[in-house]
Amino acid sequence: MSSHSIKARTGASIVVHRTDSQVLRKALGCLRASDAIARIWVIDNSPDTRLRDVVLEAGATYIHTANRGYGAGHNIAIAQSLHEGLDWHLVMNADVWWTGDVPAAMAEYLRQNPDIGMAMPRVRYPDGVLQYACRMLPTPADLILKRFLPPALTARRMKRYLLAEADHDREFNVPYLLGSFLFFRCEALKAEGMFDERFFMYPEDIDITRRIHRHWRTMYWPGAEIVHAHEAASRRGGRMLRIHMANMVRYFNKWGWVFDRERRQFNRRLLRDMPRSNAPQPAGRG
Repeated sequence: MSSHSIKARTGASIVVHRTDSQVLRKALGCLRASDAIARIWVIDNSPDTRLRDVVLEAGATYIHTANRGYGAGHNIAIAQSLHEGLDWHLVMNADVWWTGDVPAAMAEYLRQNPDIGMAMPRVRYPDGVLQYACRMLPTPADLILKRFLPPALTARRMKRYLLAEADHDREFNVPYLLGSFLFFRCEALKAEGMFDERFFMYPEDIDITRRIHRHWRTMYWPGAEIVHAHEAASRRGGRMLRIHMANMVRYFNKWGWVFDRERRQFNRRLLRDMPRSNAPQPAGRG
């Protein structure tokens, strides 16, 4: 890898809301250690500013703002990356960490592949289990079944939706990448737009991936790897579940419930072209 070609050309943003300070410190430490990172923004949607010192100690920019949602928070930082002429922008959760220099590896991967608009690395849970972080574009049935029916009744459909049969040791082009770690080409963001702020949280990653997927490759790339301590907040509390469902209604109102020709086209192409494993795959979780 040529460190000169990727050095300090990436902006990174983390949106926090009452986030544990030690969790945030770990994520910021990973970013600060990267040769690729030029600027770090932490957008704090919390009702207080107790995380300010943690952010400033890491040399990052702290922005405290009203809570308008996950995508709206990241858009504040993305707009700055575009304004400053950076090449790449990394959107990530606070509960993500890695060893080595993942942002530099991602930047070099995109540099070598100018038709890639965004990418994500392999994602694992803290216990080492593979996290299914790239998926088909969902239908309403996919999300309803996954949310409300026992896993034994939905296992086959969920295995297909989560791309469990894909060979996750090989790269492939995916129309839906989970928002825990998204590495964008700024040129693609300029062309296709930032996060749709009508979505407070949850479907904003589906929406932006499929918009970029129209004209660019949106890649799962196992050449780098991160750990994501995914908490699935909407499964724990009634309020978050209501937020999740309300925003998915907005998503399907935008793209179509039963009739979504683009969804059908993208999913068919994905299932046709994705690499499939010839060997039993290690257990993963969605």
